[in-house]
Amino acid sequence: MSQKPKLGQNFLRDQTAIRRIVAALGDISAQTVVEIGPGQGAITGQLAAQAGRVIALELDRELAPRLHAFLGSDRVTVLEQDVLQFDFASAAAEARQKLAVVGNLPYYITSPILLRLAESAASLNRAVLMVQREVADRIVADPGSRDYGLLTVTVQMYGPVERLFTLPPGAFSPPPEVHSTVFRWRFAPRFNELGVEEAPFLSFARQVFALKRKTLANNLRAASYSPDTIQTALCNAGIPPQARAEELSIEALARLFLELRK
Repeated sequence: MSQKPKLGQNFLRDQTAIRRIVAALGDISAQTVVEIGPGQGAITGQLAAQAGRVIALELDRELAPRLHAFLGSDRVTVLEQDVLQFDFASAAAEARQKLAVVGNLPYYITSPILLRLAESAASLNRAVLMVQREVADRIVADPGSRDYGLLTVTVQMYGPVERLFTLPPGAFSPPPEVHSTVFRWRFAPRFNELGVEEAPFLSFARQVFALKRKTLANNLRAASYSPDTIQTALCNAGIPPQARAEELSIEALARLFLELRK
């Protein structure tokens, strides 16, 4: 199919990369796979040959019908739909299994899509996603690195992530101005394991990472915690008083959260 790119799309052309992305999903012969932004169907074609069923979510009003004509079948369903509105829970219930997800995420809405997948974690088992390299650096970052922050903690609270490989602009048409990285996300939310409530903990994370250059204590004071409460919580959680949020593991952040909730 020949089609002018719209909605910020950069179509993947590297056939080796396409095969690696699909292979990273593992055995999908009996799996329902949701593809985000299939575009011209380069990855969709590989999925169709290997997956039990493919649900391709394409928002572009011109690309969606072309993709349906090109690949639509009993096993490939093309939906002209925004992934942010897609009901993953209903699709998983219909499939009678948790879903796999794959996609070359549009750069301009990467974070909202990641948050949508996190919200739907109970219906998903794994995802292989391509994002801008700098975003991937933040997603897979370790505590103490300059890339570690709110996005890191939010994504990793829903399961482990691993960087797979990075592609240059020339792997796409038209070439973007940035490199792109593929990573794998296995959905296994950690809230119960760490003894924290989902919404309150994520709200707390937003507070402590509000100003990355400031210490935890300063960010917590800005969030209306009293100095005495902060000092006691930091001490009980075994965290130095001048620590910054970016220095703390998810486990340490959970300990601090629980101390502050007492």
